[in-house]
Amino acid sequence: MVPDAVDLGAVRRALVVKLRHHGDVLLASPVFAVLRAHSPHLEIDALVYDDTREMLALHPAIATVHTVGRGWRSAAPHMRLSHEIRLLRTLRARRYDLLVTLTEHPRGAWLARALGPRWSVAPEQPHRGRLWRKSFTHLYRLPRGGRRHAVEVNLDALRRIGIYPAADGRALVLGLAEQGFVHLHPASRWRFKCWPADRTAALIDRLAAAGERVVLTAAPSEPELELVRAIRAACRADTVDLSGQLTLKQLAALTGRAKLFVGVDSAPMHIAAAMGTPVVALFGPSGELEWGPWGVASRVIVSEAHACRPCGNDGCGGGKVSECLTTLPVDRVFAAARELLAAPRR
Repeated sequence: MVPDAVDLGAVRRALVVKLRHHGDVLLASPVFAVLRAHSPHLEIDALVYDDTREMLALHPAIATVHTVGRGWRSAAPHMRLSHEIRLLRTLRARRYDLLVTLTEHPRGAWLARALGPRWSVAPEQPHRGRLWRKSFTHLYRLPRGGRRHAVEVNLDALRRIGIYPAADGRALVLGLAEQGFVHLHPASRWRFKCWPADRTAALIDRLAAAGERVVLTAAPSEPELELVRAIRAACRADTVDLSGQLTLKQLAALTGRAKLFVGVDSAPMHIAAAMGTPVVALFGPSGELEWGPWGVASRVIVSEAHACRPCGNDGCGGGKVSECLTTLPVDRVFAAARELLAAPRR
């Protein structure tokens, strides 16, 4: 028993801070789940960098994800000050009883002082001196010499205040419930196989209006990321954007949890079929008989107005734009998606 354990019954709202990169933030996801499992009444918020927000955006244990802009540091002094004041006001309004900071970032110390929570937890940092040490009510020890997984190190912050995770309660949480979202992979390494950004955005808005959550993915290549940026700029609906962040195995795990995959003729479309996820596939100059989704419930959308397809060309006349694909109407794609979403999954 921890002698100075925190009485979670007296905590209404907690803030967990993890200002690191994508993988680090994902490895902190069990902290939120363990806190919620231990004290279901808690409202738990997160504070992360803006470009890592998507790693926690749909975490079922998190009420609000607050962000620090990575670009604030390079902004003009008055703009940076404006951002910081706005964030501080937002956090103060939440009136946190517990602050848990999972890194040695100096922001943790000034947040502990500025927000004034009754309890605050951080890793020991002897080199930061008295200011750091006196900013927190509880300090937890980092591994010295021995090797310890980052997930367990993060959970040590909770152990320090008397919260011990169950053996089966330490799984990573991407915040995407199984069959709770539509996986949309709009890109291909070949641009002539891609549907236009405005039509893809219109489809996302239609799906969102029908109550569907949409998760976007793309390869970590600039042309694909540029397409996703254009899609998001044209969207009214909010999406989870994991573009450029997943390995192929992670992509397979993600699409295996989706209720539907929507995309063009590309490797992720075949991965979705291999994982047993229903597929809506848009085909232009390539042949669906040779390359369509295999062995899974699917709908293939092709142009009925272009007798020249499948031509196998890299766009009409070699111009990198395939009219048989770019003219495919949103209504047909949306109708195919709704049909598969309504069908029982095998």
